[in-house]
Amino acid sequence: MPLAEIPLRAWRKRGQEFVFRGRTIRYWVAGQGEPLLLIHGFPTASWDWHYLWQPLAQRNLVIACDMLGFGDSAKPLNHTYCLLEQADVQQALLEHLRVEQPVHVLAHDYGDSVAQELLARHYEGRFHMASCVFLNGGLFPETHRPALVQKLLLSPLGWMIGRAFGRNALSDSFSQIFGPDTRPSESALDDFWSLINCNDGTRILHKLIAYIPQRRRLRERWVDAMQRGEVPLRVIDGEVDPISGAHMVERYHQLVPHADTVLLANIGHYPQIEAPVQVLKHYQAFRDQVGHPVLELACLR
Repeated sequence: MPLAEIPLRAWRKRGQEFVFRGRTIRYWVAGQGEPLLLIHGFPTASWDWHYLWQPLAQRNLVIACDMLGFGDSAKPLNHTYCLLEQADVQQALLEHLRVEQPVHVLAHDYGDSVAQELLARHYEGRFHMASCVFLNGGLFPETHRPALVQKLLLSPLGWMIGRAFGRNALSDSFSQIFGPDTRPSESALDDFWSLINCNDGTRILHKLIAYIPQRRRLRERWVDAMQRGEVPLRVIDGEVDPISGAHMVERYHQLVPHADTVLLANIGHYPQIEAPVQVLKHYQAFRDQVGHPVLELACLR
């Protein structure tokens, strides 16, 4: 049975705001229970989670924001965007909401890197993570295969590429990274474009893309954190994603002990949009295991 979508117009009306270092951050909260932090990817926004929002809110206090430079949040032009600062944004939001319990995290793409940093901070005693699930993202720089537009944005002419980037270019890019049978509708593309273009967002795409070299610099810190094994982790991955599909999961199994992974056949880079029912099923199964570790161990004997 398909999950009900939340139209972008309705989603935007439900948003709230807080100020992070003088910049306005747009955020959403729903439900009750254990806190679950949803972290979106590049170049979109937290509306990416709209199919999962209401089902997850039935069992969790669900929290999400448009990170600095994304969606309906502030997009300052003269700013150096950094994954470490985006992790600060997440922690500031939790502090704003007075969340003190251990936090579950569900992340995608760019958000995977933010989640990796929060995991590293967990082991440093600066964040309390209960569990983490990664959707398609560049967990390892050596397996990340950037799309053409990402390579162009990283080039010296990236500022020109960003300003020339339009709705048609977005459509072309998404047609390459979504699954062959799960590409977004024209209406969904309009909504994705609205979020990217909001607040003159194309002016800063070349600045946001700096996350790719940042991943390389922070690789050892983040891989070490994933190898610790104290925080339950799972990867739910669209198999045919050319950026971070099955090849990334293969590397995950090589590097992460007792790797817990799920591959979604014929699904691309945005599984929460392309196959939300499957993502929800595998996420809830993971959380049920996390909630009953003694039962899980008994089953393994």
